[in-house]
Amino acid sequence: MAKHYDGWYRFVNWLVRTVYFGAVTGGLESVGRENIPKTGAVIIAPIHVSHLDPPATGCAMPQRRLRFMAKEELFKGIFGKIIFSLGAFPVHRGEGDTEAIRKSLAMLEEGEALLVHPEGTRGDGIHMNPINKGTAMLAKRSGAPVVPVGIIGSNIVMPRGAKGKRHRIKVVFGKPFTYADVVATTGNEKLAREAFSKTLAERIRQLCNENGFEVLPALESVPEAVPVSSET
Repeated sequence: MAKHYDGWYRFVNWLVRTVYFGAVTGGLESVGRENIPKTGAVIIAPIHVSHLDPPATGCAMPQRRLRFMAKEELFKGIFGKIIFSLGAFPVHRGEGDTEAIRKSLAMLEEGEALLVHPEGTRGDGIHMNPINKGTAMLAKRSGAPVVPVGIIGSNIVMPRGAKGKRHRIKVVFGKPFTYADVVATTGNEKLAREAFSKTLAERIRQLCNENGFEVLPALESVPEAVPVSSET
């Protein structure tokens, strides 16, 4: 994204953080921002239980511009133009979208901060969904640090398939780690990917559980699909 968009991004970030989260949802609290690298490539990996997770994560880290994937259906009309101007790019979910992966790796190579929901789709607010294989691939191929993120309260304000209510949202950024930090050189790609995914899931769950949002482990194995940031 061109640098002239930085001012626009900062303005919208401030507006949403102050007006929507500050006055409408009940407030937004950010914890652990010191764990986000100030410069260079980084993968921001939050839990996904609500449509509010991407904007809450972005507003909780105003010190860095955040790029993010979103499903292609969202890039229609004025809303699509707005999210595109803020750094979103489309992904074709369920098709192993190589173009989205290519764009993601290119952005990381350029030193961007990339939001990736490692579960791919929203969870039920009780169990984490399995960690997507695409997340491990991005972490391995880019070598970028991964910051696990717990989000507490977004599923109360805007739950999946139910009416929400006003509630304070808390975004907790954990300590960054890389694929190489947690994966032994075994020569077995499947085991290595599973080790990374297990570590990431445990760290996200721990951040949620330590801050009052009990999340249970996933019930299924790791899926094939490409990770995305937003869905309907």
